[in-house]
Amino acid sequence: MSPNRSSLFPARRWLVLFIGFAAAPAHATDLLTVARDALANDAGLASARAELQRVGEGREVERGGLLPQLSAGSSLTHNRTYSTQGRGAQVGDPAGPGDGLIVDDEQDFNSLNLSLDASQALYDASRFAQLERAERLTGQQALSLEVAEQQLLFDVASAYFEILRAADILEARRAQEIAISRQLEQAEERFEVGLTAITDVFEAQASFDLARAQRIAAENALQISFEALERLTDQRYASIDGLSDELPVEPPTPAERNAWVEMAMLNSPMLMMAEAGIEVARSDLDIARAGRQPTLEAFANYQYSDTDRSGVTGYNSDSQLGLRASVPLYTGGATSAQIRQNTFGLEVSQYDFEAQRRDTVQQVRSLYTQVSNDVETVEARRQAIASNQSALDATRSGYEVGTRNIVDVLNAEQNLFNAISDYAEARYDYVLGLLELRQQSGTLDGEAIQSVNQWLDADQGISLDLPDEAGGTDPAMNIGARPTPPS
Repeated sequence: MSPNRSSLFPARRWLVLFIGFAAAPAHATDLLTVARDALANDAGLASARAELQRVGEGREVERGGLLPQLSAGSSLTHNRTYSTQGRGAQVGDPAGPGDGLIVDDEQDFNSLNLSLDASQALYDASRFAQLERAERLTGQQALSLEVAEQQLLFDVASAYFEILRAADILEARRAQEIAISRQLEQAEERFEVGLTAITDVFEAQASFDLARAQRIAAENALQISFEALERLTDQRYASIDGLSDELPVEPPTPAERNAWVEMAMLNSPMLMMAEAGIEVARSDLDIARAGRQPTLEAFANYQYSDTDRSGVTGYNSDSQLGLRASVPLYTGGATSAQIRQNTFGLEVSQYDFEAQRRDTVQQVRSLYTQVSNDVETVEARRQAIASNQSALDATRSGYEVGTRNIVDVLNAEQNLFNAISDYAEARYDYVLGLLELRQQSGTLDGEAIQSVNQWLDADQGISLDLPDEAGGTDPAMNIGARPTPPS
């Protein structure tokens, strides 16, 4: 176990991150700009930072119990006393037999009391264990903050690239709708001159309606993706940079899967947080065991009192200085039960750490395999576009000479645009898979975001115009309208 690593690691890593972001030049809205806005404005992350400060103050609370304690008290009291005393007459009294003697006594006076108490713990195993627990809990919370920061960076990148993914798919669906719309018009013209049957028109119309529905769904997905990014950053951007066509699709570096696993074992904040949980649980056990230890403290107190009562002069003062010790002898079995309870708690935290370690290993291995396969998938999808384009050209030629029918043409067009859409999906799957691999290995930081940011191209920016507040629709969306084929 490495408790020191838990407390120092977050500050070092995220200091570099924030310095890197602060030095970033202000230009078009790219991933780096959006990530910086999210780190500054995300409510969940702000809550995690406040929670770290709250837990950190608990350390000062526990430390205060080990420092000298000093208290003072005073009271000023107004007193009124009244007494009546009497006795039966005695023989020889001047008043004569049978007469009583009554004595009244009434006094008003003030009294003043002052006290001063001081104590210093000399030996208190429970308080020392509580301080150690507070320090370990602070380190664990710092790691929790780092987990939240890395998760936010991944969420921002995911929301950013989901917009680009939706935009690319929408572009493919619009192109598909235009192409099938042209095919529908050609089928209608051929039917009007008697070159084809009405079934061709129906087939083309059905394909066009399907393409239109797919385009509307793609527009809806694009609009929804805007909102996810705005929720994280509390910002609405006019446009964001698109993914460059020159995206370098390469296997992860380092190229060995076990190297990524070892990296995760050293850097994963989730794993280190689980490891810190063991230390917190061990402190809980130490606190419970300290319930059997004696306590020793030094103390001093001073008392002063004075009064202006009639007939009373002077004042009283008293002071004490000494040591006070206590030894728990029997607590009804509560201390033993607490020790057993916290022993099981320590065991739970150890199993939780092992479960997190196994999960991290499995996640890193799976993501490494996924990203490596994505490299080949992107290339395969690229080749599929060329193959489907050749198939469409051949099918169109066959349709012109009568060897293929319109259904074949429509299917070939559908296959082409599906291949284009699948290629876009594969590119974004690769980027997000690589970022998730970095997150699981604990290396998703400012440097990783800057590296991905270099793959963006401002010339391929995506407009983020949303429907206006009155409920109108951005004309660029062209929702529900049949596109006009190019001349």
